[in-house]
Amino acid sequence: MALHFLPRRVPQTGLWTRRFSTSPRSASYADTLPNLKIGAHTRVLFQGFTGRQATANVKESLEWGTKIVGGVKPGVEGEHLGLPIFPSVKAAQDKAKPDASAIYVPGNQTAQAIEEAIEAEIPLVVAVAEHVPIHDILRIHSMLQTQSKTRLVGANCPGIISALGKCRIGFQPLPCFAPGNVGIIAKSGTLSYETVASTTRAGLGQSLCISMGGDVLAGTNFVDALKIFEHDPDTEGIILVGEIGGTAEMDAAEWIKDYRRRTQNPKPIMALVGGLEAPRGRIMGHAGAWAAPGEPDAQTKYQALERAGAVMVNHPEKFGVGMRALLGDKAGRVGTSSIPGGPQRRGFHTMRRAAPSPRPIHQQKRSLYVKQFQAFDILKQKAVPVSDSPSSSDVSVSISVDRTALSPCIIASPSVSDLHKARRFPFSYTQPSFENSPVIGEVSSHLGLPESANSKLAGLVQVLWEIFKEKEAFVLETNVGASADGSLEVHGARFGFDDAAFRSSKRQEEIHSLRNTAEEVPEEVEAEKDGIVYVKLQGEGSIGTLVNGAGLAMNTVDALTAHGGHCANFLDTGGKATSETVRSSFRIICSDPRVNAIFVNIFGGLTRCDMIAEGIIMAFRDLDMKVPVVVRLRGTNEELGQKMIAESGLPLHAFDGFEDAAKKVISLAQN
Repeated sequence: MALHFLPRRVPQTGLWTRRFSTSPRSASYADTLPNLKIGAHTRVLFQGFTGRQATANVKESLEWGTKIVGGVKPGVEGEHLGLPIFPSVKAAQDKAKPDASAIYVPGNQTAQAIEEAIEAEIPLVVAVAEHVPIHDILRIHSMLQTQSKTRLVGANCPGIISALGKCRIGFQPLPCFAPGNVGIIAKSGTLSYETVASTTRAGLGQSLCISMGGDVLAGTNFVDALKIFEHDPDTEGIILVGEIGGTAEMDAAEWIKDYRRRTQNPKPIMALVGGLEAPRGRIMGHAGAWAAPGEPDAQTKYQALERAGAVMVNHPEKFGVGMRALLGDKAGRVGTSSIPGGPQRRGFHTMRRAAPSPRPIHQQKRSLYVKQFQAFDILKQKAVPVSDSPSSSDVSVSISVDRTALSPCIIASPSVSDLHKARRFPFSYTQPSFENSPVIGEVSSHLGLPESANSKLAGLVQVLWEIFKEKEAFVLETNVGASADGSLEVHGARFGFDDAAFRSSKRQEEIHSLRNTAEEVPEEVEAEKDGIVYVKLQGEGSIGTLVNGAGLAMNTVDALTAHGGHCANFLDTGGKATSETVRSSFRIICSDPRVNAIFVNIFGGLTRCDMIAEGIIMAFRDLDMKVPVVVRLRGTNEELGQKMIAESGLPLHAFDGFEDAAKKVISLAQN
């Protein structure tokens, strides 16, 4: 077996060394798919083992039945929670032979931890952290694509869990889960918990649940999970939870179409897509919840999945009953005896509840778009001709991220007004130069440029690529005019830069100092200070929304709109969903004079419903609120939270089902 080298960045210096993998040159990252099939046999290692979050998670996972073999603390040997501490991942691999590693370090350290796991050839690596810089992950994927030993799940995801095998690698709320026959793959954490709880209440339970995560680049995507579920004898039904951003749902639709064509008795597939009502160009809470030029919107994804044969729902509460109907007699195999309370109970709150593991708390991620004149200044520094004189014949040339190829790409469209004509041209993150690259000819041909413009196009793309890497951008869009002599001039520019590079890693301060909060929506700036993601929606919105989780917040706006409601905002309390955060959220929502009623939609997977109820009651007392509030609480301590609201004596309306809650808030908003 031949050895070949993987690049590695040395911390602090930003330089790259070379380290080797024993993967043969003919091997592929796709060869690592079987590593996702975790279970009772899986030996789990923790990186960041002695930290507060990891310690809480290890205790809970051990009690549930996960086989944990120890953890890593660099340079230290010893014991923690009765398990060995190893000085390095390599030492842990030599002595404990782990099948998987759970990475519990901050976002700015995550890439280095993944590199160490790749070098040690750990079969499965699960990265849960938010705020991992996009360019760190681009480098990681350039490494992953050269080997066939290590599979990545994440980053920015709850992880992967086998309900049948009692193996949890991540921070999923265990009380939601029950052994069963439904496989689930989701971008959104909170939406996945809702989905899991729905299948548990229906008496189905889950086989394997895989998180794709909400970042721009995912180590494991929908198609990867679908391939596992197809051949998994424990999985009889499949649920997919997508959202705005990227093309993973479109890829999944193509796979489903092919699967149903070539399979005599295909497993039933259900799906949901969040962000149907998301405003174009906004980043909706998750780092990856935005569409690059030419990428489909959520409605297009929904239609593609529906045409492919997936049964679509508009709220995760409907998955359990829907999948039970699709499975028919198969649904009875799991039964309800293993699920405390059984399906006849109102919810699953009668289950014994372990205290949820705390999730790392950070400010919510947002990304910076600079003004056009600032983008022009950056281009001028690279000697690129610019002019604020657009022409109807301009073409679009952009550098962004290809989420399917897991690499940077050129996005080219012969029309700036019709980006449906855009094509992506992926290239390697280690691409040194475009001077003689064959991809330039392909781009030029697609744009309809004369051959005389190829050298100028190569020069422009080279400059954009340099800016993209040097300034850690996630998208650089330009509108370009071409002259008869082949010269090019930029007539428009929209540059977006990765906020995580600055917030978590303190890089790119010069770029992020260009932000002028005085020109932004005041409520959105205020919300950000409290770790809240708030997006003010345009139109006649009369319903204010307060939700924990970006995916669930998008879906809440979608579902209320489908019921005839008009939402004034998107609001994700995020990881800092405390009583104080809830009170701050109410203050911001009530500052909008359009709001006639407020809808609080909380799924208490990691957030306790009683804590949310306390925050709601505090808001009424402290803010002298007059607006009626409808509260839907499900999950951890839901009965206690509902009782607190019912006994508060305040104009609050408590529900555990979404449909009834939606009808109530819409009627209140119309009065």
